[in-house]
Amino acid sequence: MAKYTFVVLTNPTPGKEEEYNRWYNEQHIPDVLQARGFVCAQRFRLADTQMGGGNDKPYKYLALYEIETDDLKATLDDLSARRGTSDMVMSDAIDLKGAAAFIFSPITEKVMAKDVARPRRAA
Repeated sequence: MAKYTFVVLTNPTPGKEEEYNRWYNEQHIPDVLQARGFVCAQRFRLADTQMGGGNDKPYKYLALYEIETDDLKATLDDLSARRGTSDMVMSDAIDLKGAAAFIFSPITEKVMAKDVARPRRAA
């Protein structure tokens, strides 16, 4: 079975961050996980400290979904068909116009730091 990671970058509608987080955690993730092939999900908030400095970051929230399917198109069709129905209730607390979503397929196995540990090189 093929595995994919679905990466979703979003922001709340201004003034609705609390409602957005409640809806995303309590309604949206459970709804998405009912779609064919979706295995698990985890959400993240952008950390205050970032590489490169600056506070001009386009997204504050990230959701990662793991998908396992041999028919990615059918899985995505199932997800799309649910949107805006009682199977996937949407909220005006999410800024959908600014959202971005991408599907990635792995090209390597996970690499653990302990498996590649080596002495630090001199500068």
